[in-house]
Amino acid sequence: MIQQIKNSINRSNSYCLINAHVPITLIDSVSSTKVTREGLGLFDIEIAHGKIIQILPHDSIKINCDNIIDLEKRIVLPCFVDLHTHLDKGHIWERSPNFEGTFEIALDKAIADSQKYWQPEDVLRRMEFSLKCAYAYGTKAIRTHLDCYGEQADISLKVFQNLQQQWQDKVTLQVVSLVTTDYYQTELGHNLADKIEKVGGILGAVVYLNPDIDSQLDNLFTIAKAKNLDLDLHTDENGDVESIGLQKIAEAAIRNNFTGNILCGHCCSLAVQSSEVVQKTLELVKQASISIVSLPMCNLYLQDRRTANYLTPIWRGITRVHELKQEGIPVAFASDNTRDPFYGFGDLDMLEVLEQAVRIAHLDTPYGNWIDSFTKIPGEIMGLKDSGIIKQNIPADLIIFQGRYFSELLSRSQHDRIVLRNGNPIDRILPSYSELDDLTFII
Repeated sequence: MIQQIKNSINRSNSYCLINAHVPITLIDSVSSTKVTREGLGLFDIEIAHGKIIQILPHDSIKINCDNIIDLEKRIVLPCFVDLHTHLDKGHIWERSPNFEGTFEIALDKAIADSQKYWQPEDVLRRMEFSLKCAYAYGTKAIRTHLDCYGEQADISLKVFQNLQQQWQDKVTLQVVSLVTTDYYQTELGHNLADKIEKVGGILGAVVYLNPDIDSQLDNLFTIAKAKNLDLDLHTDENGDVESIGLQKIAEAAIRNNFTGNILCGHCCSLAVQSSEVVQKTLELVKQASISIVSLPMCNLYLQDRRTANYLTPIWRGITRVHELKQEGIPVAFASDNTRDPFYGFGDLDMLEVLEQAVRIAHLDTPYGNWIDSFTKIPGEIMGLKDSGIIKQNIPADLIIFQGRYFSELLSRSQHDRIVLRNGNPIDRILPSYSELDDLTFII
């Protein structure tokens, strides 16, 4: 049936998708319709010459269209927005595996790999491989962190700029510098901030608690304000109850009257802290207008590793997404690492992130209340006005799934999904892993 739908779309520049299940939170400015317990409504979507012309509740008005395609309640979503990735690290697992599975080993392996291999061709080919995968799965915007110490900044930022230009009609790319907060107190750090400003990127850092963290954060906020840059910070990626980096960032933002956008990723330690600490943190985060991105797959993989005695992990690694959402703090989910020492799996498929987040974080019914954390919210955080939503007069960038309800969408592989870009089905053939064999040294 999915192939029949694709064939019908291919035959026309103008068509109507009727009887489509769409999360009500992702529909912009339409009249009311009956909503399922999962947050889905039935809609008819008229598409002409690559754009969405109108969206109507199903059967509310007789739609006038020559090519009517009945989706029979199949789910339709806007294309995904992947807010936190590491494209420069992707697909190095085979040459730099992390068999112990700890964060510390992952960090050592990634550093060693970068020092030995990360020249332009290596970085370019691996990053482009990831983009091919993400595009085929239905992602239209990606923010990537790039390791930017020393000369690596010039190599990786140049590769990024080339890919950003080459892929501008397929995937919108944003870049975040990745160094520790103390790096910005050096001349190299100030030079890096200049480079990020020139490429239109986001100033990023890994926030580790240390005796100078307050002054380091003040310095970082000062640089960001001077250059009018937003901030994206790796925060509390650990299970230490004493790790209050998120509090420190919020306090620094308030102290420095920072008005730019701030995104904090991971925030894992919040899950193991007392209710008093959590409440104080949430209040500060809300006051500072900080958004949070959770990386459920990587955090589940790395956190609470007990390899010394081969013990079972007892917590899931993720932050308190429900409590954050209840406080009105924007929460997004993203892919994070892909087939590298920090996470040995993944393929930049945001549907997989959704599936795993639902299970790991108990994102229970109505699932439609969470779907904007994979589409609309990350789009807003990236400043992409028309991404992650479905509304009139924007490109018809949509994904049509076989599943009719979330229980079907999240239970059976959706490998046959149709991805529409500008109203046309794309070629969804994934690149072969063998394309990277000469780089990853598979024997």
